[in-house]
Amino acid sequence: MEPFDSFLVFITDFLGDHLYQGIFLASLIETLVPPIPTLVVFPTAGFLASQQGIPLVGVIPMILLGAIGATIGTSSIYFIALKLGRVVLLRYLKYFKISEKKLIRVEDWFEKYGDKAVFFGRMVPVMREMISVPAGLLKMNIPKFFLYTFAGSCIWSTGTILSGYYFGEAMGLATSQI
Repeated sequence: MEPFDSFLVFITDFLGDHLYQGIFLASLIETLVPPIPTLVVFPTAGFLASQQGIPLVGVIPMILLGAIGATIGTSSIYFIALKLGRVVLLRYLKYFKISEKKLIRVEDWFEKYGDKAVFFGRMVPVMREMISVPAGLLKMNIPKFFLYTFAGSCIWSTGTILSGYYFGEAMGLATSQI
């Protein structure tokens, strides 16, 4: 079995038994360890919820837990960037092939789009995790950061979880008509 296939089997088994906790943990861990993609986990959880007969209203806590987990996880990156500062971060970012020149470009871009960047950045894979670095470095207002992060994460959670949920519903309708 391919490593990715075994990963999907593990995620599906875990989510089948711990749907709500799995959503929270996946969104929390994704922000700290990006190889765990909510783009895989959230639709799978939505699909499993539909297959387990959870009504649509029962998906709302899943959406909120996904947004809360993402907000907590990404806030830790924000605070690391805020506390360590530019000089220390540059020392570690070089391992990720991020030079000072690139960081300056990101900071300039963030100063231009700041609030919108955090809100919309929460809905873009890869940027979801990285947007917290310039926000912390440039000392974005903390309540604003939390608000935009949570709001953007709610939209991401809603879209990805519901896509899986409605796919599961459609699969149920298709198999019942055969």
